[in-house]
Amino acid sequence: MDNIITYTKKAPVAKTVFGYALVLLGLVLFVTGDIIMGVIMIVLGVGLTTKEGSEINLTSKQYRTIRSVFGITIGNWKSIPAFEYVSVFRTKENQTVRVVTAEATTSSEVILLNLFYNRNKHITFYKTNNKEDAFKVAEHFKLALDIDILDATESEKKWL
Repeated sequence: MDNIITYTKKAPVAKTVFGYALVLLGLVLFVTGDIIMGVIMIVLGVGLTTKEGSEINLTSKQYRTIRSVFGITIGNWKSIPAFEYVSVFRTKENQTVRVVTAEATTSSEVILLNLFYNRNKHITFYKTNNKEDAFKVAEHFKLALDIDILDATESEKKWL
């Protein structure tokens, strides 16, 4: 398993496609001479395609909140706080897609891994739909950071 674990929130497909279309339109406008509108379209498109998330480097014991644009990841590394435990829990995630006259919301079940510190503060570091994958990553955190795992995927929580 990698020593750097990355979590980025996935954007709806429609939003991503619209963002790329705006960037392409902006480039065309820029090249054809409408520089101001071209720059505006490019900035809007980049904003729509930007993904946010977290990254933890288990080797150097650092983490960062990241923004990813077209595969380029930026963010400042910070020292890992004294994590107390990793929580693996199941929750629902809603995604809303809006068009001029219509709106649709879909709900899906996801499993999140939060690293807790200072009693109730936490950082979400990983998201998956696969329970086995979630516990594999949680076990990696447990070994690398010497912390316990809280299984909150069922109605009754248990320490592993």
